[in-house]
Amino acid sequence: PEGVSARMNCDLDWTRSRWWMPVFSLLLGALVFAAFAVGGDVGEGVFGFAVVAGAGLLFLVGGMRSETLAGLGGPGRDERWAFRDLRATAFSGLVVLLAAIGGWPYEIAIGYDGSPYGQLTAIGGIAYIVGVVVARRPG
Repeated sequence: PEGVSARMNCDLDWTRSRWWMPVFSLLLGALVFAAFAVGGDVGEGVFGFAVVAGAGLLFLVGGMRSETLAGLGGPGRDERWAFRDLRATAFSGLVVLLAAIGGWPYEIAIGYDGSPYGQLTAIGGIAYIVGVVVARRPG
């Protein structure tokens, strides 16, 4: 129905706000801090929070002057950015998957069990297969 589609588009619009990446960065920084704090290293947690929050500040301030930062951060996205994002996501996924595929036999060759590379490779392969199946579905 038309109302559902309009509501879904409205719900997604907040990711195009100039505040999306700064708020996300603060939340991610808080998660980084919490992980280090739970692990007993509050100093590293503060440093990690500062780095991630600083990236958010860069998107907030720099996004007003830079098309690249605006596109990466959310508010400057259009069809061109959606295509760039898709290609960049595919490239980064390929790089990570190739690193995991290469790390697995290396770890086995030096006498380890291949973890976590084997698990990451399996997750990547399964995600790819699921993605192909979902993409083939009509509608």
